[in-house]
Amino acid sequence: MAVNLSAPIAAELKPVNGIRLATASAGIKKPGRQDVVLIELAAGSHTAAVYTRNAFCAAPVLIARENQTQSATRFLLINSGNANAGTGDAGLAAAKACCQAVAELGQCDASAVLPFSTGVIGQPLPVDKITTALPDAFGKLQADNWFAAAHAIMTTDTIAKARTVELSLNGQKITLTGIAKGSGMIRPDMATMLSYIATDAAISPLILQKMLEVSMEQSFNSITVDGDTSTNDACILIATGQAGNASIEDMDSVEAQQFIEALNLLSRFLAQAIVRDGEGATKFISIDVEQGADEDECKQVAYTIAHSPLVKTALFASDPNWGRILAAVGRSGLPNLDLSKIAIYLDAVCIVDGGQPAADYTEEKGQQVMSQSEITIQVKLGRGEVAKTVWTCDFSYDYVKINAEYRT
Repeated sequence: MAVNLSAPIAAELKPVNGIRLATASAGIKKPGRQDVVLIELAAGSHTAAVYTRNAFCAAPVLIARENQTQSATRFLLINSGNANAGTGDAGLAAAKACCQAVAELGQCDASAVLPFSTGVIGQPLPVDKITTALPDAFGKLQADNWFAAAHAIMTTDTIAKARTVELSLNGQKITLTGIAKGSGMIRPDMATMLSYIATDAAISPLILQKMLEVSMEQSFNSITVDGDTSTNDACILIATGQAGNASIEDMDSVEAQQFIEALNLLSRFLAQAIVRDGEGATKFISIDVEQGADEDECKQVAYTIAHSPLVKTALFASDPNWGRILAAVGRSGLPNLDLSKIAIYLDAVCIVDGGQPAADYTEEKGQQVMSQSEITIQVKLGRGEVAKTVWTCDFSYDYVKINAEYRT
């Protein structure tokens, strides 16, 4: 059960002018399941993208990267149930064949199609099943299919992740709607597992890419479930330009900053939803590292805590074993760490002050915080003025069970 996360409501997901979506069943992993998503972009739309940095990136990631540089994107093709990763030349050929099939039905060049896959690694992509499902998908393209698409891209997710954010730019209403999937193998080194965000705003391609990258650092690049970066991670931001606003051409403009604020709101929600729905998660944890010399060292400390199995299992057990947090800070690798300046808190409860146990700390105070479903671990380094927040979850019995039985 996702931690304090409600399922999206279809009626609250607003259509984006210039975007149509459809789902279809290819029976990739389970017969009858909606496991193919087709997203159509109106002519003139711009796309920005960030992909995984995993050296064993999946075949669709390689093809999507290549296609995006060759043509204006007209279609996104997404399948769940099979990652088409670790599949070599055959995987590349399979991804290309799927793009070609979409291109023939959509009357565009194959390079105008971006493929995406999620699921089991190392298994051949069932191209025939996917291409057989495509005519059905084309026949069902509609602007209000975001809800169905959010469900069709799920794998071990227990809940769909989707939201709409609206804003006004110079009196013109702008809509952003986005979906994401992810629950395990989560430590984005660039974006998230799979996420698709569309807006009807007019934004130049260069600015759109910059906006995405800025937003990623404050959202999808600040989450982790288990420290494993996926082979298939991708985040796509689409701007159709059909809202009627003057095109945003300057990152420093008031309009650009207003849009980024809305984009951050949406992307943070989707990123945190992934953590709240982490495999087997029972608690949502914010790790705030403050007073760092720079952002990199704040992230270094935060991720060391977030990836510690001992910290994560203590969180699951509601055990205020704060020595595990202290140990993680100590082994995070910061040079010249002055322990006398370090303070650590569980919510508002100080557990370490000046590098030693806080004088007024009691086990009862720690226990009260650790029993909550949402907890903030705050670390003050006493080295500077920079801060960074990372979001994670606990490790439960179910995490092991889910991943042990993933292919059965």
